[in-house]
Amino acid sequence: MATETRRFSGIIERAEPSEDEVQLVRQAVDARIGQLLPESEQGDALTGAMRAAALGSGKRMRPLLLMLVARDLGCTSPALLDVACAVELVHASSLVLDDMPCMDNARLRRGRPAVHVQFGEDVAILASIALLSRAFCILSAAQDIAPAVRSRLVCTLAETVGAQGLARGQFQDLHGGGKRSAADIATTNELKTGVLLGVTVEMAAIVAQADDQVAGSLRAFALAAGHAFQIRDDFADGSDSAITGKDTGKDAGKATFISTLGSAEAARRLAGYLQEAERHLHDAVGARSRTRRFVERLFPQAAPEARFVGGIVARPAARLDARIG
Repeated sequence: MATETRRFSGIIERAEPSEDEVQLVRQAVDARIGQLLPESEQGDALTGAMRAAALGSGKRMRPLLLMLVARDLGCTSPALLDVACAVELVHASSLVLDDMPCMDNARLRRGRPAVHVQFGEDVAILASIALLSRAFCILSAAQDIAPAVRSRLVCTLAETVGAQGLARGQFQDLHGGGKRSAADIATTNELKTGVLLGVTVEMAAIVAQADDQVAGSLRAFALAAGHAFQIRDDFADGSDSAITGKDTGKDAGKATFISTLGSAEAARRLAGYLQEAERHLHDAVGARSRTRRFVERLFPQAAPEARFVGGIVARPAARLDARIG
Protein backbone atom coordinates (compact mmCIF):
# COMPACT_ATOMS: atom_id res chain seq x y z
CA MET A 1 0.00 0.00 0.00
CA ALA A 2 2.85 2.41 0.77
CA THR A 3 3.70 3.24 -2.85
CA GLU A 4 0.11 4.03 -3.83
CA THR A 5 -0.41 6.09 -0.67
CA ARG A 6 2.70 8.19 -1.29
CA ARG A 7 1.69 8.75 -4.91
CA PHE A 8 -1.82 9.73 -3.87
CA SER A 9 -0.58 12.10 -1.15
CA GLY A 10 1.75 13.84 -3.56
CA ILE A 11 -0.94 14.27 -6.20
CA ILE A 12 -3.70 15.43 -3.90
CA GLU A 13 -1.61 18.18 -2.34
CA ARG A 14 -1.57 20.13 -5.61
CA ALA A 15 -3.78 23.15 -6.01
CA GLU A 16 -6.10 21.95 -8.78
CA PRO A 17 -6.99 18.50 -10.18
CA SER A 18 -5.69 18.62 -13.74
CA GLU A 19 -6.79 15.85 -16.05
CA ASP A 20 -3.36 14.21 -15.73
CA GLU A 21 -3.58 14.34 -11.93
CA VAL A 22 -7.05 12.79 -11.95
CA GLN A 23 -5.69 10.00 -14.11
CA LEU A 24 -2.82 9.43 -11.67
CA VAL A 25 -5.23 9.18 -8.75
CA ARG A 26 -7.31 6.75 -10.77
CA GLN A 27 -4.20 4.65 -11.40
CA ALA A 28 -3.47 4.66 -7.67
CA VAL A 29 -6.99 3.36 -7.03
CA ASP A 30 -6.57 0.63 -9.64
CA ALA A 31 -3.22 -0.43 -8.20
CA ARG A 32 -4.57 -0.55 -4.65
CA ILE A 33 -7.64 -2.58 -5.68
CA GLY A 34 -5.27 -5.00 -7.37
CA GLN A 35 -3.44 -5.40 -4.07
CA LEU A 36 -6.66 -5.76 -2.10
CA LEU A 37 -7.89 -8.45 -4.49
CA PRO A 38 -4.73 -10.47 -5.19
CA GLU A 39 -4.72 -13.17 -7.81
CA SER A 40 -5.17 -16.70 -6.54
CA GLU A 41 -2.26 -19.08 -6.92
CA GLN A 42 -4.77 -21.72 -8.00
CA GLY A 43 -6.35 -19.32 -10.51
CA ASP A 44 -9.85 -20.12 -9.26
CA ALA A 45 -12.91 -18.68 -10.97
CA LEU A 46 -14.22 -16.86 -7.89
CA THR A 47 -11.08 -14.75 -7.55
CA GLY A 48 -11.04 -14.17 -11.29
CA ALA A 49 -14.65 -13.00 -11.24
CA MET A 50 -13.99 -10.60 -8.36
CA ARG A 51 -11.01 -9.09 -10.15
CA ALA A 52 -12.88 -8.88 -13.44
CA ALA A 53 -15.72 -7.01 -11.73
CA ALA A 54 -13.50 -4.57 -9.85
CA LEU A 55 -10.56 -4.09 -12.19
CA GLY A 56 -12.36 -3.48 -15.49
CA SER A 57 -12.12 -0.15 -17.27
CA GLY A 58 -14.40 1.64 -14.82
CA LYS A 59 -14.57 5.42 -14.54
CA ARG A 60 -13.69 5.32 -10.82
CA MET A 61 -15.97 8.31 -10.41
CA ARG A 62 -16.90 7.46 -6.82
CA PRO A 63 -13.41 6.99 -5.38
CA LEU A 64 -12.20 10.07 -7.24
CA LEU A 65 -15.12 12.07 -5.89
CA LEU A 66 -14.42 10.87 -2.36
CA MET A 67 -10.77 11.88 -2.55
CA LEU A 68 -11.42 15.29 -4.13
CA VAL A 69 -14.21 16.17 -1.69
CA ALA A 70 -11.98 15.21 1.22
CA ARG A 71 -9.18 17.40 -0.15
CA ASP A 72 -11.59 20.31 -0.57
CA LEU A 73 -12.41 19.79 3.11
CA GLY A 74 -8.72 19.99 3.97
CA CYS A 75 -8.16 16.27 4.62
CA THR A 76 -5.15 14.41 3.23
CA SER A 77 -5.29 11.24 5.35
CA PRO A 78 -3.55 8.27 3.69
CA ALA A 79 -6.57 6.20 4.76
CA LEU A 80 -8.66 7.90 2.08
CA LEU A 81 -7.31 5.56 -0.58
CA ASP A 82 -8.59 2.44 1.16
CA VAL A 83 -11.91 4.08 2.05
CA ALA A 84 -12.35 5.05 -1.60
CA CYS A 85 -11.50 1.51 -2.74
CA ALA A 86 -14.09 0.05 -0.37
CA VAL A 87 -16.78 2.22 -1.95
CA GLU A 88 -15.65 1.14 -5.42
CA LEU A 89 -15.89 -2.54 -4.47
CA VAL A 90 -19.48 -2.01 -3.33
CA HIS A 91 -20.21 -0.31 -6.66
CA ALA A 92 -18.60 -3.19 -8.57
CA SER A 93 -20.62 -5.69 -6.55
CA SER A 94 -23.86 -3.91 -7.41
CA LEU A 95 -23.02 -3.90 -11.13
CA VAL A 96 -22.46 -7.66 -11.14
CA LEU A 97 -25.98 -8.17 -9.81
CA ASP A 98 -27.51 -5.49 -12.03
CA ASP A 99 -26.26 -7.32 -15.13
CA MET A 100 -27.64 -10.73 -14.16
CA PRO A 101 -30.29 -12.32 -16.41
CA CYS A 102 -32.84 -12.07 -13.60
CA MET A 103 -32.12 -8.34 -13.26
CA ASP A 104 -31.25 -6.17 -16.27
CA ASN A 105 -30.05 -9.13 -18.37
CA ALA A 106 -27.04 -7.25 -19.75
CA ARG A 107 -24.27 -9.19 -21.47
CA LEU A 108 -21.82 -6.34 -21.89
CA ARG A 109 -20.22 -4.13 -19.22
CA ARG A 110 -17.39 -1.62 -19.75
CA GLY A 111 -16.77 -2.98 -23.23
CA ARG A 112 -16.30 -6.55 -21.98
CA PRO A 113 -18.57 -9.54 -21.39
CA ALA A 114 -20.46 -9.18 -18.11
CA VAL A 115 -19.15 -11.21 -15.19
CA HIS A 116 -21.93 -13.81 -15.38
CA VAL A 117 -21.21 -14.26 -19.09
CA GLN A 118 -17.53 -14.89 -18.40
CA PHE A 119 -17.80 -17.04 -15.29
CA GLY A 120 -21.39 -18.25 -15.01
CA GLU A 121 -24.30 -16.99 -12.94
CA ASP A 122 -23.40 -18.99 -9.83
CA VAL A 123 -19.87 -17.62 -9.68
CA ALA A 124 -21.10 -14.08 -10.42
CA ILE A 125 -23.46 -14.13 -7.43
CA LEU A 126 -20.74 -15.45 -5.13
CA ALA A 127 -18.28 -12.86 -6.45
CA SER A 128 -20.74 -10.06 -5.72
CA ILE A 129 -21.16 -11.26 -2.13
CA ALA A 130 -17.39 -11.66 -1.72
CA LEU A 131 -16.77 -8.12 -3.00
CA LEU A 132 -19.19 -6.72 -0.42
CA SER A 133 -17.47 -8.68 2.34
CA ARG A 134 -14.06 -7.48 1.20
CA ALA A 135 -15.24 -3.86 1.18
CA PHE A 136 -16.29 -4.02 4.82
CA CYS A 137 -13.09 -5.79 5.84
CA ILE A 138 -11.09 -3.00 4.20
CA LEU A 139 -13.01 -0.31 6.07
CA SER A 140 -12.78 -2.09 9.42
CA ALA A 141 -8.99 -2.41 9.08
CA ALA A 142 -8.26 1.05 7.62
CA GLN A 143 -5.17 2.60 9.17
CA ASP A 144 -4.81 6.23 10.34
CA ILE A 145 -8.50 6.32 11.36
CA ALA A 146 -9.77 6.27 14.94
CA PRO A 147 -11.81 3.15 15.85
CA ALA A 148 -14.99 5.20 16.37
CA VAL A 149 -14.61 6.75 12.91
CA ARG A 150 -14.04 3.33 11.33
CA SER A 151 -17.18 2.03 12.99
CA ARG A 152 -19.16 4.98 11.66
CA LEU A 153 -17.83 4.40 8.15
CA VAL A 154 -18.80 0.72 8.24
CA CYS A 155 -22.30 1.50 9.49
CA THR A 156 -22.81 4.25 6.90
CA LEU A 157 -21.80 2.02 4.02
CA ALA A 158 -23.89 -0.91 5.30
CA GLU A 159 -27.02 1.22 5.40
CA THR A 160 -26.39 2.22 1.79
CA VAL A 161 -26.35 -1.37 0.54
CA GLY A 162 -29.46 -2.57 2.36
CA ALA A 163 -33.22 -2.50 2.03
CA GLN A 164 -33.40 1.30 2.19
CA GLY A 165 -30.59 1.83 -0.31
CA LEU A 166 -29.23 0.01 -3.35
CA ALA A 167 -31.31 -3.14 -2.85
CA ARG A 168 -34.52 -1.12 -2.62
CA GLY A 169 -33.63 0.96 -5.66
CA GLN A 170 -32.97 -2.11 -7.82
CA PHE A 171 -36.21 -3.71 -6.59
CA GLN A 172 -38.23 -0.64 -7.54
CA ASP A 173 -36.50 -0.41 -10.90
CA LEU A 174 -37.34 -4.03 -11.70
CA HIS A 175 -40.89 -4.09 -10.39
CA GLY A 176 -42.07 -0.51 -10.83
CA GLY A 177 -43.46 -1.11 -14.32
CA GLY A 178 -43.63 1.32 -17.20
CA LYS A 179 -46.26 3.68 -15.82
CA ARG A 180 -44.83 5.50 -12.85
CA SER A 181 -45.03 9.14 -11.94
CA ALA A 182 -42.05 11.48 -12.20
CA ALA A 183 -41.88 11.47 -8.39
CA ASP A 184 -41.69 7.66 -8.32
CA ILE A 185 -38.94 7.69 -10.92
CA ALA A 186 -37.02 10.29 -8.92
CA THR A 187 -37.24 8.12 -5.81
CA THR A 188 -35.88 5.10 -7.66
CA ASN A 189 -33.07 7.19 -9.14
CA GLU A 190 -32.17 8.44 -5.67
CA LEU A 191 -31.85 4.88 -4.40
CA LYS A 192 -30.08 3.42 -7.44
CA THR A 193 -27.60 6.21 -8.15
CA GLY A 194 -27.87 9.03 -5.64
CA VAL A 195 -27.52 6.91 -2.53
CA LEU A 196 -24.07 5.57 -3.44
CA LEU A 197 -22.86 9.01 -4.48
CA GLY A 198 -24.29 10.28 -1.22
CA VAL A 199 -22.39 7.77 0.89
CA THR A 200 -19.24 8.57 -1.09
CA VAL A 201 -19.25 12.23 -0.07
CA GLU A 202 -20.60 11.46 3.39
CA MET A 203 -17.67 9.14 4.06
CA ALA A 204 -15.29 11.84 2.85
CA ALA A 205 -16.93 14.20 5.36
CA ILE A 206 -16.62 11.60 8.13
CA VAL A 207 -12.91 11.06 7.55
CA ALA A 208 -12.40 14.84 7.30
CA GLN A 209 -14.45 15.32 10.50
CA ALA A 210 -16.63 17.93 8.83
CA ASP A 211 -19.54 19.43 10.77
CA ASP A 212 -23.18 18.42 10.26
CA GLN A 213 -24.00 21.44 8.10
CA VAL A 214 -21.21 20.67 5.64
CA ALA A 215 -22.13 16.99 5.59
CA GLY A 216 -25.75 17.87 4.89
CA SER A 217 -24.78 20.14 1.99
CA LEU A 218 -22.60 17.39 0.56
CA ARG A 219 -25.44 14.88 0.75
CA ALA A 220 -27.73 17.33 -1.05
CA PHE A 221 -25.03 17.85 -3.69
CA ALA A 222 -24.67 14.11 -4.22
CA LEU A 223 -28.44 13.62 -4.45
CA ALA A 224 -28.77 16.24 -7.19
CA ALA A 225 -25.68 14.93 -9.00
CA GLY A 226 -27.08 11.40 -8.81
CA HIS A 227 -30.28 12.50 -10.54
CA ALA A 228 -28.22 14.20 -13.24
CA PHE A 229 -26.08 11.10 -13.82
CA GLN A 230 -29.15 8.87 -14.04
CA ILE A 231 -30.81 11.10 -16.64
CA ARG A 232 -27.57 11.19 -18.62
CA ASP A 233 -27.44 7.40 -18.51
CA ASP A 234 -31.07 7.20 -19.64
CA PHE A 235 -30.17 9.22 -22.72
CA ALA A 236 -27.09 7.07 -23.31
CA ASP A 237 -29.18 3.88 -23.07
CA GLY A 238 -30.23 4.34 -26.66
CA SER A 239 -26.73 4.93 -28.05
CA ASP A 240 -24.32 2.58 -29.84
CA SER A 241 -23.03 -0.10 -27.45
CA ALA A 242 -19.69 -0.08 -29.26
CA ILE A 243 -19.26 3.49 -28.03
CA THR A 244 -20.75 3.24 -24.55
CA GLY A 245 -19.13 -0.12 -23.72
CA LYS A 246 -22.35 -1.46 -22.22
CA ASP A 247 -25.57 -3.04 -23.40
CA THR A 248 -28.14 -0.53 -24.56
CA GLY A 249 -31.90 -0.62 -24.72
CA LYS A 250 -32.13 -2.10 -21.23
CA ASP A 251 -34.56 0.64 -20.16
CA ALA A 252 -37.16 -0.62 -22.61
CA GLY A 253 -40.39 -1.13 -20.69
CA LYS A 254 -39.11 0.80 -17.69
CA ALA A 255 -40.35 4.22 -16.72
CA THR A 256 -37.67 6.90 -17.05
CA PHE A 257 -37.83 10.68 -17.14
CA ILE A 258 -37.37 10.48 -20.92
CA SER A 259 -40.18 7.97 -21.51
CA THR A 260 -42.50 9.69 -19.03
CA LEU A 261 -41.82 13.38 -19.65
CA GLY A 262 -40.10 13.46 -23.05
CA SER A 263 -36.55 14.37 -24.06
CA ALA A 264 -36.97 18.14 -23.76
CA GLU A 265 -38.31 18.01 -20.19
CA ALA A 266 -35.72 15.42 -19.19
CA ALA A 267 -32.98 17.72 -20.51
CA ARG A 268 -34.48 20.66 -18.59
CA ARG A 269 -34.47 18.62 -15.40
CA LEU A 270 -30.90 17.55 -16.02
CA ALA A 271 -29.86 21.20 -16.23
CA GLY A 272 -31.80 21.97 -13.06
CA TYR A 273 -30.17 19.15 -11.13
CA LEU A 274 -26.73 20.34 -12.20
CA GLN A 275 -27.49 23.86 -10.98
CA GLU A 276 -28.76 22.45 -7.69
CA ALA A 277 -25.64 20.31 -7.30
CA GLU A 278 -23.42 23.35 -7.88
CA ARG A 279 -25.28 25.37 -5.26
CA HIS A 280 -25.01 22.69 -2.57
CA LEU A 281 -21.36 22.02 -3.37
CA HIS A 282 -20.59 25.72 -2.94
CA ASP A 283 -22.37 25.66 0.42
CA ALA A 284 -20.15 22.76 1.48
CA VAL A 285 -16.70 23.72 0.21
CA GLY A 286 -17.02 27.37 -0.79
CA ALA A 287 -14.55 28.55 -3.43
CA ARG A 288 -12.38 25.45 -3.21
CA SER A 289 -12.78 23.92 -6.60
CA ARG A 290 -11.19 20.49 -6.91
CA THR A 291 -14.55 18.70 -6.78
CA ARG A 292 -16.28 21.36 -8.88
CA ARG A 293 -13.77 21.10 -11.70
CA PHE A 294 -14.03 17.33 -11.71
CA VAL A 295 -17.82 17.39 -11.93
CA GLU A 296 -17.69 20.02 -14.67
CA ARG A 297 -15.54 17.66 -16.72
CA LEU A 298 -18.17 14.96 -16.32
CA PHE A 299 -20.80 17.23 -17.89
CA PRO A 300 -18.92 19.60 -20.22
CA GLN A 301 -21.67 19.65 -22.84
CA ALA A 302 -24.38 20.30 -20.23
CA ALA A 303 -23.16 23.66 -18.91
CA PRO A 304 -24.73 26.13 -18.64
CA GLU A 305 -27.66 24.43 -20.42
CA ALA A 306 -28.34 20.73 -20.96
CA ARG A 307 -28.34 20.82 -24.75
CA PHE A 308 -29.53 17.25 -25.13
CA VAL A 309 -32.13 16.76 -27.83
CA GLY A 310 -33.33 13.28 -28.73
CA GLY A 311 -30.49 10.94 -29.70
CA ILE A 312 -27.90 13.73 -29.88
CA VAL A 313 -27.13 13.29 -26.19
CA ALA A 314 -25.99 9.71 -26.58
CA ARG A 315 -22.72 10.24 -28.37
CA PRO A 316 -21.46 13.20 -26.28
CA ALA A 317 -22.24 11.23 -23.13
CA ALA A 318 -20.47 8.18 -24.50
CA ARG A 319 -17.36 10.15 -25.45
CA LEU A 320 -17.34 11.63 -21.98
CA ASP A 321 -17.47 8.17 -20.40
CA ALA A 322 -14.46 7.09 -22.44
CA ARG A 323 -12.54 10.20 -21.51
CA ILE A 324 -13.09 9.98 -17.76
CA GLY A 325 -12.95 6.18 -17.51
